[in-house]
Amino acid sequence: MFKNMIVYRIAPQWQVELTQVEEALAKTPFMECGATQEKSLGWVPPRGEQHGALAESVGGQWILRFMVESKVLPGSVLARKVKEKAERIEQETGRKPGKKETKELKEDAKLDLLPMAFTKQGSMWVWIDPASRLLVLDTSSQGRADEVVSLLVDSLPGLSVALLHTQTSPQAAMAHWLKEQEPPVGFSIDRECELKSATEDKAVVRYARHPLDIEEVQAHIDAGKLPTKLALTWDDRVSFMLTEGLQLKKVAFLDTVFEGTKADDGGFDTDVAIATGELVKLIPDLVEALGGEVEGGPAAAGAALTQPDGKAATAVAPRKSKGAAAGVVTGPEQEPVDTDPGSVPF
Repeated sequence: MFKNMIVYRIAPQWQVELTQVEEALAKTPFMECGATQEKSLGWVPPRGEQHGALAESVGGQWILRFMVESKVLPGSVLARKVKEKAERIEQETGRKPGKKETKELKEDAKLDLLPMAFTKQGSMWVWIDPASRLLVLDTSSQGRADEVVSLLVDSLPGLSVALLHTQTSPQAAMAHWLKEQEPPVGFSIDRECELKSATEDKAVVRYARHPLDIEEVQAHIDAGKLPTKLALTWDDRVSFMLTEGLQLKKVAFLDTVFEGTKADDGGFDTDVAIATGELVKLIPDLVEALGGEVEGGPAAAGAALTQPDGKAATAVAPRKSKGAAAGVVTGPEQEPVDTDPGSVPF
């Protein structure tokens, strides 16, 4: 659980209960692709139980699971089918199809082939921490993250999120830590990094399973190469790769995390409790190591909103709520909600 992390901050005005999230997700459940459907996406029960809840709470942490399925249609196969159709038209009419007609032939060929195409599926853990106002996606792809954020924003009224934005950029911080060999408090530098030149040649130097406290690394930084990835360990409990875009990759929980846990204690609740229990402490420590958070940072998802059927909603752009920071992704207006003292505020 959580091998990669892209972290968003949820705006404080969003106030919902878990039951409201469940009702919203139920409107876009995952369904397998139809015969001529190229892509399908939606929500599945995170516990893996058929007809189970789509939003689970473990220790106050909300866990969702996003699923996407797409048809695999090789370009060479599609091109051959289009060629066959074009040749048939030429034989019957004595003319070659024009550009517009060829485009139509391609669509027709795709519809012919989709029922026979193989499908591939991918899923993603989605974690909402109500107390800390965090949205965490288990992916290393910003494009896939944009897709999920768009679906959430479209489904949950009033939701507004933005990527975490820190006072010091991860790249500047990583360069300082490597050059001075002074990792931030609570962290240690591991044996993997990538340095990239900002010049036209885009020279790249990678170290794997190699000590980084060497003059060679410092010389590369002095020469203008900046870190794009750096392996770190937090509190001897969680190792990960920090990227220049403030993503966490290759997240791994070390043996110390599992001390006192029996081998047969595994299960959904245990996995969620362990993962979120560690990461909810790691994230603020990392933000502090990067100089603290800048409120209202860059946009979470500049892509167009995604409709439940997976098609781009080209007529709808992410709307900025009044007073919101530029680029913050928001959903439709939310009606005022009266919350009782026991409800969880966002």
